[in-house]
Amino acid sequence: MEIGIDSFAAILPDSATGQPPAATDRMADLLAEVEVADRAGLDVFGIGEHHRAEFLDSAPAIILAAAAARTQNIRLTSAVTVLSAADPVRVFQEFATLDLISKGRAELVVGRGSFGEAYPLFGMDPRDYDELFAEKLDLFLKLGETKHPIWKGRFRSALEGQGIYPRPHQPRLPLWIGVGGTPASFVRAGTLGLPLMVAIIGGTFERFRPLVDLYREAGIRAGHDLDKLKLGVHAMGFVGETDAAARDAFFPGWAHLTAKIGRERGWSPPSRQQFDAMAGPEGSFLVGAPRTVAAKMRHANEALGGVARITFQMSTASLETAAMKRSIELLGTEVAPIIRSQAQL
Repeated sequence: MEIGIDSFAAILPDSATGQPPAATDRMADLLAEVEVADRAGLDVFGIGEHHRAEFLDSAPAIILAAAAARTQNIRLTSAVTVLSAADPVRVFQEFATLDLISKGRAELVVGRGSFGEAYPLFGMDPRDYDELFAEKLDLFLKLGETKHPIWKGRFRSALEGQGIYPRPHQPRLPLWIGVGGTPASFVRAGTLGLPLMVAIIGGTFERFRPLVDLYREAGIRAGHDLDKLKLGVHAMGFVGETDAAARDAFFPGWAHLTAKIGRERGWSPPSRQQFDAMAGPEGSFLVGAPRTVAAKMRHANEALGGVARITFQMSTASLETAAMKRSIELLGTEVAPIIRSQAQL
């Protein structure tokens, strides 16, 4: 199982002062976190894409390129690229360039996005939500197959053999489909035979098993080998010295963002009781001491019938840089060895 971190470059108020850090300071801290993850031996670091005041990740390829120049081994991915609201040609060029800078460490997770700001911002109609993604994914896959694509669609001007450059260092840019809870999205990924990254940010892992089964069944029906249908999980996570310390560290930032987003979506306010249930044995939050977190990762693997990658969404923790770095170190030096040693038994 690969283990990594996803960050949305959240810019949250300090729990002591109530003031957010300067954007330049937060970006510097984020790049330092990627360096720590690389040194700690983690497999992958992802940067999300949002177009909101509380996140600094509207241009993930640029952040990842800066990280590529400061790291040696860790794979660098989007988490996720909102492909529906983007030009697939430009996205391909950006990540092919990232792949050259990183010498073959670039990946993408593409999806439709859980927030809607990108659609009007880039002139897209949210009513075309699904059709946009299907068409642009088709084009992106075509770009990986040929330097001079012939392609025609509804939402973008046709391509008539123009050259698409640069080409990536890898023969093909690794591509995952990022999904939430829509059954058709799981079926689409399986039918295409593409790796699936499931965002599980609440509830239980077991609740997603029927959807994961849909993915695998669709892939097999389409003629893909089961071992090619890789499953990844993106989950809320944070590692501390103890279970209590990890929960106390993660809760304030999680509560702040969940309350803010919840007001926009009509959710009830989050509570500490709700959070502790999610961080408990049955919940999907990977928050706790190293052995607690490793046990929950094993549980996720069993509940979902095999997981190839788990990425921790840590950036909702409202912490100083040293505490965040320590959590990343614990994930790489204590949690990961437990998982990897058991995989070899």
